[in-house]
Amino acid sequence: MTSHTVPNASRRQLLGAGGALLLATLWPVPRGRAQSSPRPEQGMLVENAPGAFAPNAYIRITADNRITLILPNVEMGQGIYTSSVMLIAEELGIDLAQVDIEAAPPGAGAEITGGSTSVMTEWLPLRQAGAAARSMLVQAAATRWHAAPEDCITRSATIIHVPTKRTLPFGAVVADAAVLPVPQKPALKDPATYTLLGRSQHRIDSAIKVEGRAIFGMDVQIPGQKIGTVAACPVEGGTLSGMNKQAALAVRGVLAVLVNEPGNTVCVVAEHYWAARKGLRALKPQWHYGPNAHVTTQTIYDQLHDGLTGPAIVANTKGDAPAILAHAPTTHTAIYQQPLLAHAPMEPINCTAHVRPDGCDVWTGTQIADRARDTAAELTGLPKEKITVHCQYIGGGFGRRLEHEYVTQCIQFARQVPYPLKIIWSREEDLTRDRYRPAYVDQMTAALDDKGFITALTHRIVGPAVVARWDPPELTKDGYDEDLSVATVITPYTYPAYRLEFARREAPGIVTAWWRGVGGTRGLFVVEGFIDELAHRAGMDPVAYRRAMLAENPRALAVLDRAAHAAGWNSPIPQGRARGVAVQFAFGSYMATIAEVEMPSPDTVIIHRVTAVVDCGRVLNPDQVVSQIEGGLIFGFSAALYNEITLEGGRVQQNNFNTWRVMRMNEAPRQINVLLMPSTEDPGGIGEVGTAAAAPVLANAMSAAQGRRYRTLPLLSPRNGADGKEQG
Repeated sequence: MTSHTVPNASRRQLLGAGGALLLATLWPVPRGRAQSSPRPEQGMLVENAPGAFAPNAYIRITADNRITLILPNVEMGQGIYTSSVMLIAEELGIDLAQVDIEAAPPGAGAEITGGSTSVMTEWLPLRQAGAAARSMLVQAAATRWHAAPEDCITRSATIIHVPTKRTLPFGAVVADAAVLPVPQKPALKDPATYTLLGRSQHRIDSAIKVEGRAIFGMDVQIPGQKIGTVAACPVEGGTLSGMNKQAALAVRGVLAVLVNEPGNTVCVVAEHYWAARKGLRALKPQWHYGPNAHVTTQTIYDQLHDGLTGPAIVANTKGDAPAILAHAPTTHTAIYQQPLLAHAPMEPINCTAHVRPDGCDVWTGTQIADRARDTAAELTGLPKEKITVHCQYIGGGFGRRLEHEYVTQCIQFARQVPYPLKIIWSREEDLTRDRYRPAYVDQMTAALDDKGFITALTHRIVGPAVVARWDPPELTKDGYDEDLSVATVITPYTYPAYRLEFARREAPGIVTAWWRGVGGTRGLFVVEGFIDELAHRAGMDPVAYRRAMLAENPRALAVLDRAAHAAGWNSPIPQGRARGVAVQFAFGSYMATIAEVEMPSPDTVIIHRVTAVVDCGRVLNPDQVVSQIEGGLIFGFSAALYNEITLEGGRVQQNNFNTWRVMRMNEAPRQINVLLMPSTEDPGGIGEVGTAAAAPVLANAMSAAQGRRYRTLPLLSPRNGADGKEQG
């Protein structure tokens, strides 16, 4: 199938808050219980009082020329605050250093941050917001001067009348501007006149993070707050059967021992974290493990492989692929397996809540503030307008904070005490009670012509449908999760006939969730591995084979050609090294990646060089795109080589970074070279593109180095032995 369009727009709007963002430009943002604060340093989150020029949900300017931008997506290291500010600032006519930033409250356009959709969905609404405000400020100044608005420009938060050089700061005209009608279709700047967009900018939060002044959820300090640490039954579905409450209360500093209503989690509250942690050890909770105590990793994999035969949903079809396969002189089949993965963000799960009779405040890092608000309202019985969610910087999300069960847990405990309560999960709790990226098994079968090219392709995916739990209405009527189409149906390639099947198998004993790269990371490993196998089977160079398949996709072909040239694909390679390639279209962006590796032994991989060429449409901040690709690749290489969540007796075996291995600095690629293609297309996503590329390009390079296929993740798993024998 070709992939020049992205199906299921409503799903992308769900992930990127697209529809809400478009509407939110039309009315002022609700203020709730936000409190005023002194002017912060650049990058610090603020909560300001109302009573200023606020023509839409994103901009507030006061008479003292203080400019606050209310940003609709959350910052978790991907740089979206900087990009969002750049979009507004370019059209409004302000400098980045003049801006205070505020996280939008729930219900004000801030829906979900995920799926690499933030820039795609903000590209138009945030520019429109800035342009509308600029138009109103200019009109107000022009009226005061008895001048024509078209003779005025804005620069550095100042309106300038070009013919006479008269100037007025924004703050001087905000009262007049506030009574003007908001333009519904404001004129946008010609990209040729941009002074911010398209040029590398320092991230607005860099300094405060480097100096340790940024406030993450873990850093929240509320007067009178106490600290709690929690333990849930280590087996999903289990319950508390006993504990030594008196021993915990005897620990100096411990104030309370709490149990949530489901009876599966305990919380020890203390004056500080280490007292709470010590009290939890003394508590020694005992558990009834329940029906999932028998689950092992093999239980899950057996269930997945069982789904390779039997009934399945036909999720996508073109032509009659099964008929072509039945009569094809040559076919090729391969089975790929991917493991459960933890998110393992550097900032463990935490949340602070203060539940009172008249209201509830929640301080946390969340990718979906509306659900944090809604769960607080449901548990407290308070109306939503009495719930205030204070969104904090997030120390790593990767999809983990698209979940909100930790907010629910915090509210359950906080409503049992009169003071603000911060709960902090230990690293062990964070890893063993995560919501995991699902394990999947895929089977690909191709009918091949006499040159080794695909005439028909069938693809069966076996695994969970995450959206069935997370947002049931988004599951198709026949039970398909369309996230699985990313990098499977949606590819740079075109096939004469195609059939995608989905056999849904929900893993027992765990809760599954989205993980960085969502369907793109999962699907790309399978598709690019299979394409590479077919190239080798045909006796063709992997780049040349892909070039032939990309004839109808000029953007994909362009990134591949440039990557091959930059990596020296056709040049000699040092002895002992090998190269691998992968091409992708996901999240609205194209990328070709080439990795050069050395394997001194079958279980040792040295990544010498990685070349990535990206066409993500119009680039907002080149430095940020490069850093996202670099970081995403390293994140993905780490998972691809080492990571797998395993279960024994229903319990997760990995509980800290000694058993959940993260790539060390000396293991990272010696060189990563990221090249950006010029483009005037609308921006695509970038935060997950590098992660999606990592496993397939590394697997293909390792296959070239070892002369066998790598079809199972993690790549250094002992299971990557006999499964690498090509079938035909």
